[in-house]
Amino acid sequence: MEVILREDVEKLGTRGDVVKVAAGYARNYLLPKKLAVAATESNKKIIEQERQAHLRKEAKLSSEAADLAKMMSGITVTIRQKAGEQDQLFGSVTAQDIADGLAKQGYTIERKKIQLAEPIKQIGAYQVPVKLHRDVTADITVNVEKEE
Repeated sequence: MEVILREDVEKLGTRGDVVKVAAGYARNYLLPKKLAVAATESNKKIIEQERQAHLRKEAKLSSEAADLAKMMSGITVTIRQKAGEQDQLFGSVTAQDIADGLAKQGYTIERKKIQLAEPIKQIGAYQVPVKLHRDVTADITVNVEKEE
């Protein structure tokens, strides 16, 4: 069965692609979740219009994210936490702590966008990537200092 994808579906295709799938997969999964529509001529025209609108919206979001990345490129977030003798933190600095530090500086960034591989457990300066958009990533500096 041929369907036109309305959203990106992992391991199947991207928005606007015409793909051939099993009838059961289309009928039981793709169509009810509105991830795809049947590949008819009228649907192809409608999907093309939706795709154009989506591309315009995506370009606008991408340019806004690029502007925000330029503004955030020089930002330093300082976090003070209690630490032991050998600069080992009691606890750790997480993405939520970094998001709170950015919020204090006027940037509202979701913690999910802060790509911290693992929580920071040592005092020091770290480069942390913040994924603002699918194609746009900004690096910020996080200074972890000992709380007196």
